[in-house]
Amino acid sequence: MRIKLVLLFTVCFGSLQAQEWPFELWHEGKIVLLEGDTLKGLVKYDLQQDLVQYNSPDQKIEAFTARKVLFFEIFDVTVRKYRQFFALPFSTTSGYRPPVFFELLSEGKLTLLSREQLETRSYSSPYYIGSYTRVVLVYKYYFLLENGTIEEFTGKKNELMDKMGKKSDGVERYAKENKLKYDEKYDLARIISYYNSLF
Repeated sequence: MRIKLVLLFTVCFGSLQAQEWPFELWHEGKIVLLEGDTLKGLVKYDLQQDLVQYNSPDQKIEAFTARKVLFFEIFDVTVRKYRQFFALPFSTTSGYRPPVFFELLSEGKLTLLSREQLETRSYSSPYYIGSYTRVVLVYKYYFLLENGTIEEFTGKKNELMDKMGKKSDGVERYAKENKLKYDEKYDLARIISYYNSLF
């Protein structure tokens, strides 16, 4: 009976261990500063605050805002991939364009960027009466246009196909053949990279 309760709790509420998000961990990586210096070592990022931290070999921790960084790169063990982030000017509602960090997912005719954030979402479960909430990591996607402006992508397949014009049929076929999802980060990056490869 006790095992069943633990399994039920795990299904409803996730693992009993605390979730570790990529931005909570130190990663092997490098930071390239605007003034030209390159710092190699342990790197930790915070996209919500637009900060990146560097832990030097002598254990001295320094923090840099997006204003001082050109880009940084990490090897993220949680997904076993290298990830690159660039500081790019992004328009706020007031029209001010401060630099913020974006992750580069695909570069080319259509350049795909993303930012991540934590969201609390409500779920219902067949094993539990009522609903429960869970904190999840979500991604917002953006396109860097050829004129340098950045626009948010709603994630709708039709919007993406409109951007691809005459090449949309071939791209849609590629996504279907490879069972790629338009709302999954690395699948979406593959779809955009395929589109970019057609030029």
